[in-house]
Amino acid sequence: SRVYTDVILSKPKDYWDYENFNVTWGKQDPYQLVRKIGRGKYSEVFEAVDVVRQKKCVVKILKPVKKKKITREVKILQNLRGGPNIIQLHDMVMDPHAKTPSLIFEHVNNTDFKVLY
Repeated sequence: SRVYTDVILSKPKDYWDYENFNVTWGKQDPYQLVRKIGRGKYSEVFEAVDVVRQKKCVVKILKPVKKKKITREVKILQNLRGGPNIIQLHDMVMDPHAKTPSLIFEHVNNTDFKVLY
């Protein structure tokens, strides 16, 4: 876009430098999967419950991809946090045995687009 061509110049390096960004992985223990709600090329998505807070959440289990792709996605989500129409990233967890990363998001009640159209 011509409107935002130089917006990155006003941001500090740690805002856009995801290659030097280190993700702090938490434990997956507090999250219990309920049902599968979707899948894509790079992930499978499940409705889940945070058993500590007793709240619904969404778990995006990432398929094996380059670490760079994961850190880029996490950094972008953290930078956009709090913006309008941006889903909130609550946690980043790693399976200790399989080393499978997962992203934990807020649960949003929605209507399936197939029902709408």
